[in-house]
Amino acid sequence: MKTPRLVIVDGVRTPFCRAGTDLAGLAPDELGRIAVNALLTRTVLDPARIDEVIFGCVCQPFDAANIARVIALRAGIPESVPAITVHRNCASGCEALTQAAEKAAAGRGEIFLVGGTESMSQVPLLFPQSAAAKFTALAKARSALQKVKALAAFRPADFKPRVGLLLGLTDPVCGLNMGETAELLARELGLTRARQDAFAIESHKRALAAREKIAAEICPVFNAAGTALTTDNGPRTDQTPETLARLKPVFDKRNGTVTAANSSQITDGAVALLVMTETKAAELGLRPLGVLTGYAYAGCDPSRMGLGPVFAMAKAQDLTGLSPADADLIEINEAFAAQVLACLECARSEKFARKVLGRPAALCEIPLEKLNVNGGAIALGHPVGATGARLVLTTLLELKRRSAHRALVSLCVGGGQGAALWLEAL
Repeated sequence: MKTPRLVIVDGVRTPFCRAGTDLAGLAPDELGRIAVNALLTRTVLDPARIDEVIFGCVCQPFDAANIARVIALRAGIPESVPAITVHRNCASGCEALTQAAEKAAAGRGEIFLVGGTESMSQVPLLFPQSAAAKFTALAKARSALQKVKALAAFRPADFKPRVGLLLGLTDPVCGLNMGETAELLARELGLTRARQDAFAIESHKRALAAREKIAAEICPVFNAAGTALTTDNGPRTDQTPETLARLKPVFDKRNGTVTAANSSQITDGAVALLVMTETKAAELGLRPLGVLTGYAYAGCDPSRMGLGPVFAMAKAQDLTGLSPADADLIEINEAFAAQVLACLECARSEKFARKVLGRPAALCEIPLEKLNVNGGAIALGHPVGATGARLVLTTLLELKRRSAHRALVSLCVGGGQGAALWLEAL
């Protein structure tokens, strides 16, 4: 029996906003609900026809366990429709899509609502375990004397929380945070500060130039003041070599080259995609944006996690027979300028192919005119659980605008992984 192909019918996303700004007051489940409601309104699909909801989220909130289920129910999807939350770090939005493909291939459903959500503004501060024990003792105290004794046990150190976001961006195996892994690649491959800054400036230029096009994928979000937010607030018009050169390195303050400006922005946002089997789309008379034709996930050294896309592209080529040279458009998520530039260097390196990938020839030269044509996470932001789905939506819409055929979407993944998805326009 022929394996059913999964098509992406439509998609929508919230604006992507820098953490601590316009969307900071909205929880990730609310961001997801907004995106899902907008998508259901746009597609006029009866929610009862959905077989399952699959959403990616990295910083999963304690007060919305299995956030995909919370989003689904609050968006008006019937309680009979199951939902699952997936987590593959930066590729969680891709994981939601590929899990739907696998379920469809196994005959476990035909229509899926997938996506990703993240509020990096609302990642909690964590108190030490010693403080938690003292708070517990205070809660158990009954008499006034017991309460006084419990309070007296607290020390100033008990009120010094750890920043959950920083903990989440640090790899527990190699001990490096994500920025430090980018610094490692920059040193090993000789990626200069000027080259990284130039890449970052180009990301902002492309995002600004594409703002009118990108508006087509964004639904309005109303903030607490009742103002409709309709655009990403990350792209900046004041990025020049001179302004970026004045910034200090963040992760290696003495010898580093990675700065806040040539790194992805910490961001809030959500994306929703309606996907289904090609047969079901035809039955419903829908014209999809495109089809998922192949994908691969691959592992690599966690301390060099930024090279994950190269490993995943190589594995995807083995599975599909498609090389990056076959793509009309290519996306490599811009976790860091150094990381994307490192991927470009290694993709065209015969030495890297032979020594690391075990391949006889270099993977491919990736031309900049095909790469991240509408800007990337350096300008648009990187709400980690949602980015993979955003890349799929943006890329399919761009294929349609260009009357182009095929695209390759990839991401590096914290912990030493890579994702690569092949998409074709329909």
